[in-house]
Amino acid sequence: MQKSLSLVISLLFGTVSAFCQINPANIQIARDVWGVPHIFAPTDAEVAYGLAWANAEDDFGSIQEQLLASQSKLAQVKGKSAAVLDVIAHLIGLRELIDTAYHAKTFSPDFQRVMQGYLAGINAYARQNPDKVWLKDSFPISEKDLLRSYVLGFALFTGMPNELSKILDGRIQKDESKVGTGSNAIAVSRRRTTDQKTYLAINSHQPLEGPFAWYEVHLHSEEGWNVLGGTLPGFLAIGHGVNENLGWAHTVNHPDFTDVYRLEMNPKEKLQYKLDGRWETLQQRTLKLKVKIGFLKLSKKFTFYWSKYGATVKKDGKFYALRFPANLQIQAAEQQYRMNKARNWAEFQQALAMQKLPCFNIVYADRADNIYYLSNGLLPYRNPQYDWRKVLAGNTSATLWEPKYHKISELPQVLNPASGYVFNSNNTPYNATAPADNIRAQDYDPTMGFITFDNNRSLRMQELFSKYDKISYEDFKTIKYDLTYPSKMYYYFAQNLEDVFHLNEAQYPDIQELIQMVKTWNRRCDAQSPEAGVFMLCANFLTIKLRQEQRDVYGNLLTEAEIVEAMRLTKSHLQKYFKTLKVPLGELQKHIRGKKSLPMPGGFDTIAAMQSRPDQNGRFKTYQGESYISLVKFSEQGVELETINAYGASANPDSPHYTDQMEYYTQQKTKKMTLNKVEVLQNAQKIYSPK
Repeated sequence: MQKSLSLVISLLFGTVSAFCQINPANIQIARDVWGVPHIFAPTDAEVAYGLAWANAEDDFGSIQEQLLASQSKLAQVKGKSAAVLDVIAHLIGLRELIDTAYHAKTFSPDFQRVMQGYLAGINAYARQNPDKVWLKDSFPISEKDLLRSYVLGFALFTGMPNELSKILDGRIQKDESKVGTGSNAIAVSRRRTTDQKTYLAINSHQPLEGPFAWYEVHLHSEEGWNVLGGTLPGFLAIGHGVNENLGWAHTVNHPDFTDVYRLEMNPKEKLQYKLDGRWETLQQRTLKLKVKIGFLKLSKKFTFYWSKYGATVKKDGKFYALRFPANLQIQAAEQQYRMNKARNWAEFQQALAMQKLPCFNIVYADRADNIYYLSNGLLPYRNPQYDWRKVLAGNTSATLWEPKYHKISELPQVLNPASGYVFNSNNTPYNATAPADNIRAQDYDPTMGFITFDNNRSLRMQELFSKYDKISYEDFKTIKYDLTYPSKMYYYFAQNLEDVFHLNEAQYPDIQELIQMVKTWNRRCDAQSPEAGVFMLCANFLTIKLRQEQRDVYGNLLTEAEIVEAMRLTKSHLQKYFKTLKVPLGELQKHIRGKKSLPMPGGFDTIAAMQSRPDQNGRFKTYQGESYISLVKFSEQGVELETINAYGASANPDSPHYTDQMEYYTQQKTKKMTLNKVEVLQNAQKIYSPK
């Protein structure tokens, strides 16, 4: 009886699983001098266990944040600010989706063992560290809990909350203001390089902390899983990274991922809507949300709806539905795993052909000197008779597309162009290589809704590549770490921001000095540049104004009066906090964690991008931009790589690796890394097994 009870407890809490027997003694976690975990084990499932354990050691809070949000429980811990994620998770029907779509044959047997291994690891950590568990009833987690976390993450990446917020804010009309503020990916063929090696830059611009910050880890099994890169807390494979033969980078892309419909409601019968001439009834879904306020937990009830189009909300007496692929399938995790284990271009293509990853640009390079760009996504076949950029009629199945998506071959892509390079900086997919090799928008289905405009980073990228015939590795790093705006700026919700550089100082004597500083600026966001500090503040005040006025949309134009007002606010800010107008950017913009505060170069929408928000004493603290960076060289002999992360390997303030990468990060330096097991173990600072 006692033995049976022990087995039940083990099954519940993850030291073993019904499908996957894990012996933690088989797993080695080797921490290098930077604290980065290298996980070694005989099987992929055991490596997944080790990943869960190591990630929990370093950042259990961010793992729980993602998991609790997907269960609509985060506000119980984080309070009102987290309630929006809880509501979104409920609104998009995560629980119903997983309950319906998940069954024994949803995933291949080998990946199911990996999932079981990961769950065993994270549940074992929670069981052995109950003081670190935020909500007592949140563990053990199951396969369904893990999958809900994935679906929520990808729904956020595909921009669904933007369309939801427009509805709730009364801005129903869709527009092209889909562009994020960062991420670069670059691949250069050895035909273009001076050392005949193939280069890859993985340079995502994510939040620097929290559940969407990259966690660096090396996964190595005897079953062929050997990859180093970034994953998100709570995810069980590398999101983007490098194995012994190939690597890939992601940037967020912006086709039309979400469709919005206005339902035709029955004026006589509550909650009935018309579809193809018949009245259908909305499902009513109620969320009783618990919110932490001080030491109390208060309850609040939210009611949302579900139509045949999908998630449905009510605003000003009208009903709007949102339909998007990210919450219609659940297998993205397995596709990431297959990408991790691909050994060559053909196998990577097979992984892409699964088409379970709902979004992201992909820039790829390998030892065979293939370079590739793809604007990936689950994009349905839509009826071309409708304008999918607008709010659609929600009364006909002609607008109710089926979950059948454009094949990979039908998506924008470039393979091995004659120019020898591909890139993406969240810009249009129709500018991905040299102008002569670019693909054309007219060759692709317009209902997919890919953006057709560039940004400062993509324009600057082309300026830089045009300067080189052959590119050395140092040239490559110079391009990746570039801090200069293009010769003519182009910012998506302030298209004439370039006018900042052309004010007539004679007309504005009170800000004459600032205007002259900006006019003589070399447009480079060095930490030492006071001119860059002026521009950063001016752009910050303009951005605040446009967002407050709900003008942060594509095509917006600034008036000269608005630019002048922002310059005057800049002057007041500098005089108030610094008593001078000449304040270096690095004095204004700080990279801060704990007691460490360092000057930070970079500006919004530079290639080496950086965003910061107001902190203390007139200064700004970085929060998003250059995050996990991996620079790779492939040759027939193998792979060489160097990386850096924003702070360190651990989110624990007591760890020596809480801030130990910050100096390198702010100085645009990197650390050498390796995929070689012998080398890792020889130089490891600590080697141990999970408990």
